Amino acid sequence: MQMSGNTILITGGTSGIGRALAEAFHAEGNQVIITGRRKHLLDEITAANPGMKAAVLDVKDSHAIASVAAQLKLDYPNLNVVIHNAGVSRTEPVKEGKTDNAEAMVATNLLAPIRLTAVLLPLLVTQPQAAIITVSSGLAFVPHAMYPTYCATKAAIHSYTQSLRYQLKDTAVQMLELIPPYVQTELGGTQQASDPNAMPLKDFIAETMHILKTSPDAIEICVERAKLWRFAEANGSYDALFKQQSDS
Repeated sequence: MQMSGNTILITGGTSGIGRALAEAFHAEGNQVIITGRRKHLLDEITAANPGMKAAVLDVKDSHAIASVAAQLKLDYPNLNVVIHNAGVSRTEPVKEGKTDNAEAMVATNLLAPIRLTAVLLPLLVTQPQAAIITVSSGLAFVPHAMYPTYCATKAAIHSYTQSLRYQLKDTAVQMLELIPPYVQTELGGTQQASDPNAMPLKDFIAETMHILKTSPDAIEICVERAKLWRFAEANGSYDALFKQQSDS
């Protein structure tokens, strides 16, 4: 994808990878629109990044997706990049027999990208250049047993991205998949942001932007640290890695 002159929508843009990507693309000379549930956070981020725009959106709400997307198409007719970053991760002790967290994760991590893509794709296919970037995870390729639904949604996103890439191969819309490793964000709780076992967020963003700049035809954006998971099945390390991380 081209790195400047885009109009980019990023869901879940108020923290973590979403905010960092928004600021990185904003610095490259793109019009960036972020979404999130909390208006005060959106206001803080846009104030700190003059020219960045925002829209309040709870991606779990299908009606809100349809309404906000319709307004975005009116306000930003040149919208040509969508980054499906919003996500939620929760542990699930399945013996407790509860599904609330599972349903929230499916709605946020899987249904939201599907719904938003469906609404925005008619606009994207009219643009001279366009891209949809889904955010999966290293755990899409080797799951962690304590996060069964989270890992399943990310595996589904990988599969969904492959299918859309095939269907859109004769259009100007690129389908890219960003595959983060374990990164210092608050996705799994506040302690994750300072976990020395996680990749520093600034390093992840720097390597991601480097790949995008130097490999414009790449279909998977996989930093070196994520390759352990991405290629575990192919190199025979899957079973050992699954057990190691699930036991930890």
